[in-house]
Amino acid sequence: MKRVLELAVVGLLGGGVGLAQFRSDTSIIFTPSNPNLFATSGRYSLTTHAWGFDLSLSNNGFAAGMFLRREFTGNLAGTLSLSISDVKAEGEMDFFDSFGQSYVPGKANRLLLLPLFVSMQYRLFEDDITDSFRPFVSAGLGPCMVYVAPYSRTYVDTLSNNVIYSHTDLIEFFTSLKSGQPRYTLGGYIGAGAHFGLDRTTLTGLSVRYTFVPFPDGIEVLSNSLVRDVGGFYITLHFGSFY
Repeated sequence: MKRVLELAVVGLLGGGVGLAQFRSDTSIIFTPSNPNLFATSGRYSLTTHAWGFDLSLSNNGFAAGMFLRREFTGNLAGTLSLSISDVKAEGEMDFFDSFGQSYVPGKANRLLLLPLFVSMQYRLFEDDITDSFRPFVSAGLGPCMVYVAPYSRTYVDTLSNNVIYSHTDLIEFFTSLKSGQPRYTLGGYIGAGAHFGLDRTTLTGLSVRYTFVPFPDGIEVLSNSLVRDVGGFYITLHFGSFY
């Protein structure tokens, strides 16, 4: 019996050592050959260039244009913009004849304004307001062209009884452009607005501007009436895309 117990104890000790050895031999520690197997390094930079279109409403009517934009810092950007709009004199009113054609009594010339502005935009409250609403102030300066085209033509006839008869005919828009001539000056604007949204692939905003385009010598829009500043207030929608 004593011999049997000794053999049992020896067997248990041997089995425990074997089991411990087995567990140690089968333990596997996986070490990847490339520590960056699941991690990649790179540099991400925000796009800083954008282009797009402007749609404006002013005291002169509607205007349309396009722009190029570049961000220099997080709160400073530069813009190059070109637009075209009609120009109206104060007191100018449209009437309609019996055929439904509109006309402006006493109007002498049509005016088309084409300003090319280089401007700077400065973002306000960058650290205080969420990026989905980015208010800014802006100012621009640049050459402006006003194309002056005749609006009507007056004919004077002398009748057989020496009675002078005159009548005025309106000149069709595209026909009048052939007889027009450009005039140039230096203009500018000041304004404020905001861009909206977090999407960095598009640029959407709204601004209010006061544009000044002076002509010291004046331009005749209504007969015997000169306009010396063809600017005004503009409410502008901006639609653009970053690239």
